[in-house]
Amino acid sequence: MLERLNTKQSSSLASSTLPNLPLTLLALGSLKIWIALTDVYDALKRSQELSSPMSSYSQLQEGIYLFEHGINPYSGGSVRHSPLLLSLFTTLFPKSRRAASVFWALSDVLGAWILVQIWRARQNVKGGWRDTLVAASYLLNPYLFLPSLALSTSTLENTLILATILLACRGRAAPSLLLLAFSTHLSLNSLVILIPVVLLLLSDPHSHLASPQPSKATLKRIGALIGTFVFYIFVLGSISTLVVNNLSWIPQTWGATLTLPDLQPNTGLWWYFFTEMFDHFRPFFLMVFTTHLLIYVAPISIKFQYDPLYATFILLGILGTFKPYATLSDPGLFFSMIAIFPEIYSYLRHPIVTALLHLHAGLLMPLFNHIWLSQGTGNANFFYATTLVFACANAAGLVDCIWAGMRLAIGQSGDKFEVVQE
Repeated sequence: MLERLNTKQSSSLASSTLPNLPLTLLALGSLKIWIALTDVYDALKRSQELSSPMSSYSQLQEGIYLFEHGINPYSGGSVRHSPLLLSLFTTLFPKSRRAASVFWALSDVLGAWILVQIWRARQNVKGGWRDTLVAASYLLNPYLFLPSLALSTSTLENTLILATILLACRGRAAPSLLLLAFSTHLSLNSLVILIPVVLLLLSDPHSHLASPQPSKATLKRIGALIGTFVFYIFVLGSISTLVVNNLSWIPQTWGATLTLPDLQPNTGLWWYFFTEMFDHFRPFFLMVFTTHLLIYVAPISIKFQYDPLYATFILLGILGTFKPYATLSDPGLFFSMIAIFPEIYSYLRHPIVTALLHLHAGLLMPLFNHIWLSQGTGNANFFYATTLVFACANAAGLVDCIWAGMRLAIGQSGDKFEVVQE
């Protein structure tokens, strides 16, 4: 009884000391808009850690310009963005740089709000003091904050993925799969989370890590939802073809993800490996790297079938580590989502080591990139060494979360056993 009273007192004290969610979103959103309206974009727009050929705002502007002047934007091989994105920015979304900065900041605020709603669905609560911490973990995450200032379209992709997960948590199959199909058109790698999202639609978002039970989803229901997703992909693909009047967008968008034609340095593991690759080995290793990203889907979905939201979280971490054209925002989404799984905190083994690895890589990547490309006193090995450290940091956090999710069930069953013995 005393412990319950102390818990209630501490929670009421925390709720009185921390601002509520609307105030937090307003304050952090205003701060982000104020920073975005400065000239910080000019300093960050060429950063290879914040944007890639698939998410660069400057290449998006080039595609919009060509599209508006009746020129096929995919004829030159430099535009990698989906025709859907080009048509939206031509008609609905802002095209000026400052208006786009506000739009990106608002997208981040929306992403933070959606993450809070996922947290509430996970805990089956209407609100609480922890909402503020969850929102701040997204809006103040430097891996998400900086790409947003650089106007990387990965920010919009993250918001779409979070919206997909939230709708799946609420059991709304049609809009959830539609948003996932749209996200897949923007970035083909989003296909990785299809299976756990389908399982989430057939389950609930509540935590079942401590009480694993086989999933009740049947192959017939899973197949029906996957069929709906394929239908949406076909419809959006047809719209993209009508927008461009041909199929040239496919090899320049989806094809670029599979064939890696642009070897611009980024935070991923692919670019340097294929820079050094002999041409006659290239098709084989492209197949190996692509398959390597996909082989995790089935094991993770099966292992965490009783908690598909956690399976989605793990696969986003795998995607952020092994994505072909990776930026900081890809693992940034994974690490921000840790805030909605507090039950695993006590089972994490090496969080300090993981944090120090990220600090090490985060400081050295811009430094070695500057030494290599600006001063000319280094070479590509300098920057690639830091991306290897960054990949190790992502993998350390990923493995730690997988271990914690699996260990939670064992730990909870052990606690119950000890209580019975007493």
